[in-house]
Amino acid sequence: MRIGVLTGGGDCPGLNAVIRAVVRKGVAAYGHEFVGFRDGWKGPLEGLTKPLGIAEVRGILPRGGTILGSSRTNPFKIEGGVEKIKANLAEQGVDALVAIGGEDTLGVATKLNDLGVNVVGVPKTIDNDLNATDFTFGFDTAVNIAMEAIDRLHTTAESHHRTLVVEVMGRHAGWIALHAGLAGGANVILLPEREFDVEQVATYVTKRFQVEYAPIVVVAEGAHPLEGQMALQSQELDSFGHVRLGGIGQWLAEQLEEKTGKEARTVVLGHIQRGGTPSAFDRVLATRFGLQAIDAVHEGDFGKMMALRGTDIVRVPLIDGTGELKTVPLSRYEEAEVFFGS
Repeated sequence: MRIGVLTGGGDCPGLNAVIRAVVRKGVAAYGHEFVGFRDGWKGPLEGLTKPLGIAEVRGILPRGGTILGSSRTNPFKIEGGVEKIKANLAEQGVDALVAIGGEDTLGVATKLNDLGVNVVGVPKTIDNDLNATDFTFGFDTAVNIAMEAIDRLHTTAESHHRTLVVEVMGRHAGWIALHAGLAGGANVILLPEREFDVEQVATYVTKRFQVEYAPIVVVAEGAHPLEGQMALQSQELDSFGHVRLGGIGQWLAEQLEEKTGKEARTVVLGHIQRGGTPSAFDRVLATRFGLQAIDAVHEGDFGKMMALRGTDIVRVPLIDGTGELKTVPLSRYEEAEVFFGS
């Protein structure tokens, strides 16, 4: 069997670990042949390939990013896109695809599978917002990067008696903000799942200064205040209809400085959360996903996504993972809120 592999959407630590596991087991255990499609769905759309064998995956386990490249290409937004993909797969002699990606990439995989393309999905996103799986690889690394940044910011904030607002990634789901904020001892954590009251945040910040400690405020990029104000860098949409977010951290810092009379600064972690070597947890999870994915392909169990349930890797329908985003439940937010203002 000749199998194509692609990585789409935003890059994250652990992608190469999946590629490595799929190829190594696929060749050694089953004798399959592989071809890498470059730059996400742009690869099968335009016939962009690269060799993918044992030699090509040696040494890539600790590497961040993806050796295949990525993009946010949506073939369903391109005239004749599906037909081009089917034609290129046939030309390459590809019998099945392993698609590694998040909501958008696996959403395309779901539609293509319904149209007769043999696809198996592997869930990837630092946001941990894919349904049907307890965790996605990349999330643990992103949280640890954000937590370490918060740890470092505590000391400089206290040295200068200023508020530090840390903006982390999270368009619709605040898992990174919640976990990194709790682990880093933040005083306020603001998520997209619930609008925040700027006056209340200012009260928490003031209370923190009263006990002679400088406050750390962690805010997800998709969070927004009760007034509905939202800072955007651009109104342009990508091919999946997403607006480029950014600016909420700076806006919030300006508001807090004005309301508390204390200096406030912003740190936007941005793509630092995506880059660099994956954590041990993400390397192991990504490897387990890859091993299960190639088993599914070999068995002809298409239209499935790999998922972590407790400590087990299971297969679930692709639509279960992409049909609805997994956001932070209100109960989880309320558990954390007891620490606010302390």
